Amino acid sequence: VYITCPDETAARELGELLVVEGLAACANILPRLASIYCWKEELQRDDEALLLVKTTAQRLGELTERAVELHPYELPCVVALPITGGHRPYLDWITEQTDPDESRAED
Repeated sequence: VYITCPDETAARELGELLVVEGLAACANILPRLASIYCWKEELQRDDEALLLVKTTAQRLGELTERAVELHPYELPCVVALPITGGHRPYLDWITEQTDPDESRAED
């Protein structure tokens, strides 16, 4: 799931909560990106941070709802990108980490 945040601190806080709550297996932060968009009929140029979180299709709805609830933006960008393949053991790990019936050890 692709989520833009106002800065690295906000991305870190959101990513940590999503992982601790078991909605995401992993969160990656790209600390700086330039965003250009129109908001309320005005052109905006902002520096933001990109938060990429890995989850399953089964947890996507809950993750989206929680991310929007916690996000500081009025209209946060929370966009799901499908995983169409990859290293099977890693994909299995994502499923294990986000399974609400599994107990996860704290790292």
